[in-house]
Amino acid sequence: MLVFRWVMSLIFIVQMYLSMAVIGLIYLPYAIFSRDGALAACHTFCRWVVWSLRMLCGLRGEVRGVVPTGEVLIAAKHQSFLDIILIFGAVPRGKFIMKAELRFAPILGWYALRIGCVPVNRGKRGAAITKMREDVQSGAARAGQLIIYPQGTRVAPGEKRPYKVGTAVLYQQLEQPCVPVATNVGLFWPKRGILRKPGVAVVEFLMPIQPGLPNEAFMARLEEAVETASDRLMAEARA
Repeated sequence: MLVFRWVMSLIFIVQMYLSMAVIGLIYLPYAIFSRDGALAACHTFCRWVVWSLRMLCGLRGEVRGVVPTGEVLIAAKHQSFLDIILIFGAVPRGKFIMKAELRFAPILGWYALRIGCVPVNRGKRGAAITKMREDVQSGAARAGQLIIYPQGTRVAPGEKRPYKVGTAVLYQQLEQPCVPVATNVGLFWPKRGILRKPGVAVVEFLMPIQPGLPNEAFMARLEEAVETASDRLMAEARA
């Protein structure tokens, strides 16, 4: 049974990247003409991934909570590529604070820039925050839901990583509500490896944190909300 699941997971991964290329090429003329075309391509890809994941691996994606549709900052737990798919697929005009290297990824990089993602160089904290603020302020991040991963990288279930100050910087700069997002997807789609386990992978949009808090209070509330809810979702999945 385990071998069968591994083979089906491998088939899923191969077809997922093939579908990225096919969908990207089909939507390319529309995406060149309009950002809406790029968003449509990305949403189509997300729907395909969620459907094929359920069909091939028995892993169902579920979105809980009130999905934001206005101008907000989304601060999410990041455990694997699946939380990216579920979060982006749920919001109407999402764009990410992303690592700069992704600009050069075939198809993915161009579409990411086209929908308004903001590339940031990791490892150069001061310069990265300054560039991020400039890009957001100058309009490089276009209207929509700006998604950031406060821990800066994928964090496997049970692993601890600090929450970085860049989220607080954007919270203060944008003066918008911040919507925390919890998840348990890492239990089913790991940070590394091929096997995708059957079950229900959840992302949950939590109560917004309204603007106006000082940095320290904001970060404490954000971390408590995301970590507590993620622990609850993971305990539910294990049960």
